[in-house]
Amino acid sequence: MPLPQINTPTYELVLPSNGKKLKYRPFLVREEKILIMALESEDMQQISTAIIETLNQCILTKGIKVEKLATFDIEYLFLNIRAKSVGETVEVNVTCPDDGHTSVSMEIDIDSIKIKKDKSHKNSIKLDDNLSMKMKYPSMDQFVVSNFDSTITDVDTTLGMIIGCIDMIYNEEESWNASESTDKELSEFVGNLNTKQFKLIEKFFSTMPKLTHTIKVTNPQTKVESDVTLEGLAAFFS
Repeated sequence: MPLPQINTPTYELVLPSNGKKLKYRPFLVREEKILIMALESEDMQQISTAIIETLNQCILTKGIKVEKLATFDIEYLFLNIRAKSVGETVEVNVTCPDDGHTSVSMEIDIDSIKIKKDKSHKNSIKLDDNLSMKMKYPSMDQFVVSNFDSTITDVDTTLGMIIGCIDMIYNEEESWNASESTDKELSEFVGNLNTKQFKLIEKFFSTMPKLTHTIKVTNPQTKVESDVTLEGLAAFFS
């Protein structure tokens, strides 16, 4: 006689990048094991792969390609799935900023961790009076390659991230889709920008939406209370 099937609950959230609704389920024991093994390896590439595989299994809405989602969408998704799977709180170790070494364990309500959006953030960059550039957010693929490939230099990392995030170059008369250009052509285009124009691109990345939460921590040694801001999935993923 076959064993009974367990009904898995489903939930819904809104993707921060585009406002689209998405249905998901909690991760299962077998998926949790994959995540635990990845965490224990302390290999960021393996952790990222485990997160992507878990999300692919847990997302129920058809047509969602996890690998192509913005990094902050992936972080937000994972945190919410983790909340429904393991618990609504996460324990983190925070270093007290007043002395730089005392560590304090704190519990954070996952619902309080939000995507921070900068009001000055824009996807379109006006390079000069004639030419503009439309940017897209880095995917997890681009994020992993740019951050965890030890064979590339810091210059290559920055350039590779920029090239991967160019969506379109345009003026009033015509436009050039990045998907129809080679990496070499895009690299040469970026290389010909002046310092002021390059800083506009840097601003796109520095003001990009990010997972963030500010907590108050009291140093048990000095009794000094400080504000500590946690950013990115790695700060909450334990």
